[in-house]
Amino acid sequence: MQGWWSLSQESGRMVDSVYRTRSLGVAAEGLPDQYADGEAARVWQLYIGDTRSRTAEYKSWLLGLLHKHGCQRVLDVACGTGVDSIMLVEEGFSVTSVDASDKMLKYALKERWNRRHEPAFDKWVIEEANWMTLDKDVPQPPGGGFDAVICLGNSFAHLPDCKVNNKAHMVTLDYTVQVPGAGQDGSPGLSKFRLSYYPHCLASFTDLLRAAFGGKCQHSILGDFKPYKPGQSSIPCYFIHVLQRTG
Repeated sequence: MQGWWSLSQESGRMVDSVYRTRSLGVAAEGLPDQYADGEAARVWQLYIGDTRSRTAEYKSWLLGLLHKHGCQRVLDVACGTGVDSIMLVEEGFSVTSVDASDKMLKYALKERWNRRHEPAFDKWVIEEANWMTLDKDVPQPPGGGFDAVICLGNSFAHLPDCKVNNKAHMVTLDYTVQVPGAGQDGSPGLSKFRLSYYPHCLASFTDLLRAAFGGKCQHSILGDFKPYKPGQSSIPCYFIHVLQRTG
């Protein structure tokens, strides 16, 4: 794949020595594994699945970066419900979207079907893909290669962490989310689920990304859309890594 990558900092996961290729919730009494039955995907769709939930600042930053580097063919890895992909398709980009969760992808597929009479959406490529076999699962666009690969969101939480060394690194969070109109009578309903994460530190995650490019890249870090400087007084809510391949 060609060009530059935009990657958000996330976390990793290891379950003993077995690599899990799908997002798995942690079963708990009274807290079902809602990744398996699609409930988490439904919550994600309600709260981040609408393109309107992407702020003007977010949209301006992403589109500006793609246009600056002359990118047209974009691969959205771990696209989830397709919120970023939809925005890019609407802006005229040629988009290929992949995710390991068919429960998440069904929302992207539904949007493509509903808007299939629009040429841009009719050409939108959506595929299920495993992160360990991306080279086989991801269809190459005509002409070969992508101009940009984006991975923005929660996806890195599902990568195995091979350096836990039996230390207490796992963070487990219980979610109780009020879902509008989810009750049988149309009243708000509650969705409960538990997720576990192995957080990455900024420095180690930076090393991981640079190693993926063999060191042949230009790398910058943004904190809340602003250039980040190590040791700065304000701590960002989230980081975005931008890499451009140089060799």
